[in-house]
Amino acid sequence: MIKVLGIKLDNLKKGEILMKIKKYLKGDKSIFITTPNPEIILASQKDEEFFYILNQADLSLPDGFGLKLSTLLLGKKIRRQTGSDLTIEILELAEKNKMRVTFIVWNKGISTKEDISKSLLKKFPNLDFLILETDREGNNLNWQKINNFSPKIMLVALGAPWQEKLIYLKKHKISNLKISVGIGGALDFISGKIKRAPKLMRRLGLEWLWRLYQQYQEPLRWFRIFNAVFVFSYKVLIWKFIWPFKYRKNVACLLYRVAKGKYYFLLVERKDEVGHFQFVQGGCDGENIKIASLRELREELNLDKHALSYRQGFKDVYKYKNNDWPKSIFSRLLLACGYKGQSQSLSIVEFKGKSDKVRINYFDHKSYIWVEKSELINTVHPIRRKATEIFLKLFIDFRNKLD
Repeated sequence: MIKVLGIKLDNLKKGEILMKIKKYLKGDKSIFITTPNPEIILASQKDEEFFYILNQADLSLPDGFGLKLSTLLLGKKIRRQTGSDLTIEILELAEKNKMRVTFIVWNKGISTKEDISKSLLKKFPNLDFLILETDREGNNLNWQKINNFSPKIMLVALGAPWQEKLIYLKKHKISNLKISVGIGGALDFISGKIKRAPKLMRRLGLEWLWRLYQQYQEPLRWFRIFNAVFVFSYKVLIWKFIWPFKYRKNVACLLYRVAKGKYYFLLVERKDEVGHFQFVQGGCDGENIKIASLRELREELNLDKHALSYRQGFKDVYKYKNNDWPKSIFSRLLLACGYKGQSQSLSIVEFKGKSDKVRINYFDHKSYIWVEKSELINTVHPIRRKATEIFLKLFIDFRNKLD
């Protein structure tokens, strides 16, 4: 396995991939497969839920010339597996083994339901399939109809990140499902709406040049190729060779409320470790700490902006180094992204809403609690206590000035 910008990638040969898929089809679990390309990995850097979901995939197969180029720059050789080729291989297996396949396709895509059905019947005459069109959120999908069809395989062509999010959140609704794959525009190649590059160009990783030749008059295509090849490679080099010498700017959000003359502080339990309570926190990434902290609180707790009243901020209060963390605690934003550690600022924010309106994100945290000031230090995880002692002192000084 290789990690690029914090996203895990399985570096497997074609034969190994097919063996795994055959094993999955005979297994008891519902398996999730992704084919990340540079655009997908770049998008995940700005979408925490998408980042989390990509790293939950059972099989993550690298796609795209930019990905191969960037790993070569790091001294590693990665094997590409295009989503288009993978789709064909899975459909051949399904037809041969008489396994039903459900396709979920975007209702505004290049290929219509009729286009896809006609092409599948021609290329895979013995394939038993069901095609459903939907918007990118999957709002109108009839999951009962899918369940009644009882597919072993589900191929979702909504584009990233919508297809991966739908698979991860909804695949449990289908009782006999074995494999789910986000396939992007693979069906457009099958339908003939988009012509694939010649085999030689595909082997050389020059599909991007073929697409540019086909759609050279579209500015968006130039922009996407520039991002996938050049911007992505630049970011990978920075991630590998610059970030390990820098501290990531981070802000801890000390969210408090007053009830019957007592102060209560909100703590969240980390997703990756039972009992690891901490303040809501997140990266600043160029933002000032006020903007970053209010954004993190709104995003992670799903709060209305009127429920939050920013009080005071303190820059660079505490530093964590990567070797401070036990191996049992895996911080994806530090270890996965290559930083030397974390330079943590503090924002003090008063909660003005109702406590039952807090809704944590499933991909960030497991639970949340409100604790009294006297219980705060003993409730946070031991590795957080030194920083929390500093934060609490700053909070007490802040309150004393108000009084």
